[in-house]
Amino acid sequence: MITQSALLKVMSDAARKAARGLNRDFGELNELQVAKKAPADFVSAADLKAEQTLFEALTKARPGYGFLGEERGLIEGTDKTHTWIVDPLDGTTNFLHAIPHFAINIALEREGVVVAAVTYNPITNEMFWAEKGRGCFVNDKRLRVAARQRLDEAVLATGIPFLGHGQHATFLKELHQITQRVAGVRRFGAAALDLAWVAAGRFDGFWERDLSPWDIAAGTLLISEAGGKVTDADGGEDMLTKGSICAGNLEIHPLLLERLKAAAK
Repeated sequence: MITQSALLKVMSDAARKAARGLNRDFGELNELQVAKKAPADFVSAADLKAEQTLFEALTKARPGYGFLGEERGLIEGTDKTHTWIVDPLDGTTNFLHAIPHFAINIALEREGVVVAAVTYNPITNEMFWAEKGRGCFVNDKRLRVAARQRLDEAVLATGIPFLGHGQHATFLKELHQITQRVAGVRRFGAAALDLAWVAAGRFDGFWERDLSPWDIAAGTLLISEAGGKVTDADGGEDMLTKGSICAGNLEIHPLLLERLKAAAK
């Protein structure tokens, strides 16, 4: 039986606690209070409630840590070396349309490095978790990235820019470079789960631009601890700053990065 550290237990317990409210609200579309945040980008009462639950649980367990959340922004703590990076509901649009594919995302950054991660899908009850140097798991099963070595065998995931969001022309160029060389491209609408699924070997790779730190912080650690490679879309280490990401195993990652660079020419 795999046992989590005290830190991972704090994170997993917080995710499960927030999930209880999301599970209650899921599918109750008529009951959800929805406010428009931006075109095609919604925030629901369920979203805000989940972040409040996470904030309370995490700050109670680690009182001095900072907190960076999608809804409330950055709250600095007395401990300047630690910051929680939290998305209470990644895949909000799926959630609001009763599509059972969304996640709670929690990462802990220590002195600028992500050292612990949890991505939890309340519907499937899959808890993806990792701690730096200790491997990546889903529930109590150890994970490894897929072993495929060629793009023509690979199924990749991405996100598609939507109304008022993202670089549409850049995306279409990248898609043109990639789709003609791979076995398939999927767009499921929750970057956190896409990254967790790369760690689990379900997807062979993932790329996307215009993401926020809370979308990808946890996933970067899940994939690296599962033996994969993660960079920004230019091949650098600035994923959280640039908001772009390119991920895969050690063979697929450079091939995917090559296609992204070709699309930029």
